[in-house]
Amino acid sequence: MPNLEFVGLVNSLQATAEAALGDLNAATASAARDGLLDESRARQTAERSLRLLTMLAEKTRGNLDFTEAQLLTDAIGSLRARLGN
Repeated sequence: MPNLEFVGLVNSLQATAEAALGDLNAATASAARDGLLDESRARQTAERSLRLLTMLAEKTRGNLDFTEAQLLTDAIGSLRARLGN
């Protein structure tokens, strides 16, 4: 059974990157309206989240159950595709 805190961490990092890349929700809509999500800064935020997820994958390799490993792999793959990495 996956660790819920781990799942929450991965989902949080992925959501942060997606919000920075323009997947707006109520929380990020006001920041975008106020000009706080400029393109270069947004990309830096998304890239930072991707680096953190990649580091997490490296540091936890061999210690995750299948569901956790798949969640992390999918999050990294999705963000790499969006960022063109």
